[in-house]
Amino acid sequence: MDLTKITSPSFLKKMNKMELESLAREIRSFLIEKCSITGGHIGPNLGVVELTIALHKAFNSPKDKFLWDVGHQAYVHKILTGRASQFDSLRQYKGLSGFPKRSESEHDEWETGHSSTSLSAAMGMAIARDIKKENNYVVPIIGDGALTGGMALEALNHIGHEKTNMIVILNDNEMSIAPNVGALHNILGRLRTAKEYSKAKEELESLMKKIPVLGGKVASTAERVKDSLKYLVVSGVFFEEMGFKYLGPIDGHDFEALDKTLEYAKKVKGPVIVHVITKKGKGYKPAEEDTVGTWHGTGPYKMETGAFVKSNAKGPAWSSLVSESVRKLMRDDQRIVAITPAMPVGSKMEGIQREFPNRFFDVGIAEQHATTMAAGIATQGMKPFLAIYSTFLQRAYDQVLHDIARQNLNVFIGIDRAGLVGADGETHQGVFDIAFLRHIPNIVLMMPKDENEGQHMVKTAIEYNDGPIALRYPRGNGYGVPMDEEMKTIPIGSWEVLREGQDAAILTFGTTIPMALEAAEELSEKGINVKVVNARFIKPLDEAMLHDLMSKKMPILTIEEGVLQGGFGSAVLEFATDNDYRDIEIDRIGIPDQFVEQGSVDLLLEEVHITKDETVARIEQMLKSNKTIGTKMV
Repeated sequence: MDLTKITSPSFLKKMNKMELESLAREIRSFLIEKCSITGGHIGPNLGVVELTIALHKAFNSPKDKFLWDVGHQAYVHKILTGRASQFDSLRQYKGLSGFPKRSESEHDEWETGHSSTSLSAAMGMAIARDIKKENNYVVPIIGDGALTGGMALEALNHIGHEKTNMIVILNDNEMSIAPNVGALHNILGRLRTAKEYSKAKEELESLMKKIPVLGGKVASTAERVKDSLKYLVVSGVFFEEMGFKYLGPIDGHDFEALDKTLEYAKKVKGPVIVHVITKKGKGYKPAEEDTVGTWHGTGPYKMETGAFVKSNAKGPAWSSLVSESVRKLMRDDQRIVAITPAMPVGSKMEGIQREFPNRFFDVGIAEQHATTMAAGIATQGMKPFLAIYSTFLQRAYDQVLHDIARQNLNVFIGIDRAGLVGADGETHQGVFDIAFLRHIPNIVLMMPKDENEGQHMVKTAIEYNDGPIALRYPRGNGYGVPMDEEMKTIPIGSWEVLREGQDAAILTFGTTIPMALEAAEELSEKGINVKVVNARFIKPLDEAMLHDLMSKKMPILTIEEGVLQGGFGSAVLEFATDNDYRDIEIDRIGIPDQFVEQGSVDLLLEEVHITKDETVARIEQMLKSNKTIGTKMV
């Protein structure tokens, strides 16, 4: 079958089991081939091929609403809804998104890049459906890892209380990104092994119906017997206690079992949980054998062997550099405890996990809990290191503000994937953390220019005992610079002059420093001497250096790979206003007021004009009109 000719999933209605199995094989081959070139979330999608086909066969999208949580397993859904011909552009600039995208298709009902949102959104859609007296199914598909998120549990509680008509597909592959953890994971483990539960329960219910009506005492006794059996066969039937009809567990790769169970679920009144067991990476041996999450999301790989295409990076991965620096310090500092919300692989914490299992905690997909737990650890004189992606730290904003900063606790937050991240697109770009952290009292925020300074900032953060401190570091690798043997601390709030100049100044930090230095070199060839400053502390600012620059009335250009509104450049403008420097030319380059979609980081930087050419042009323009205050935005 030519998958690129599919325009809608309606053709599935007429297919028999043999045809469906053939289609599943074709889709797997297609995904393995396409993702070997573009990279992507290959493991999760190989695991849901039969499930996705079965769902589209049983239901009528887009009338029936599918909500994929997290949306990285929606590739098969995209193929079945007419987008196979676009897969060469998957996760590429201006191409097919790696997540559900409402603007792409009417079949993408809900956009998800962060986990645990589908059930709340599904409840909203079901409420709207019922108020409007419409007749359709609402079908969230949520993984066992995403089910540990607080929002998901809040939604389960509400859905079960309201007895809302909804069919929740629990896609249980025993992993989210890394192996799952927690009590709920253990409950699901018991359910997986309790194959006789549903059969025994059905037989008991049938027997109870045959009992003559002899009054409330007999009826209540029968109910107690039923409950006793339920707890005997399965220790803690969590979902039924939450108000859901529980169906399963069923084999998520068996079309007959899927078809039978989904048809039954459609007839049930009230909320239903269909517990489906799937194999992450099914059909591709390297992904099937992955036990740590390496094949959850990948870059390009060699299809025949599964070997990943090596990058040309000279330096270590930033995540590895920071985690390994923390690991070194943990050997001599018993205060340090490492925490991650389900990202031990992504944040390169496996070394810490192996060497210090009693001081390493993976709390699952539970960013809020991870953050407040770190605060609790800090109250006892310990030094928690919380490694968390910038995009996921957004989910724990109140915990940073209310629980950590307000109490001025000594928590070290490692903000991984800070800045543009590329192919994962707008749900994952780490460009908001400066703006949502900078205004919080007590917090220190810093970003290194290279990996050597990065290790020194780790040491600085561990030794800092005056409140919370956060270290931003980007996706990708360092530059391969020489590394000092000993880590040392950096004075808080101190900036570094990288290039002297008297005509204008560029203030920047992190990944944009090389570009700023290139621009300064080009300007020097035109007779313009620009000072380039490594503004490595975003908060607090180096006020002494700012006073020196502004007292000389030197035009200033700030550059940041973050949003302009509320960002580092805004801080410099605030300083100028607060200190009555009203005749200083200040211009800013950064992310404009928009969400940035997927693409290579270089292409995205071009799109938002964070480039050498833009930097040169801005400096030249300021020098032409430095009698007026510039607050231009990209």
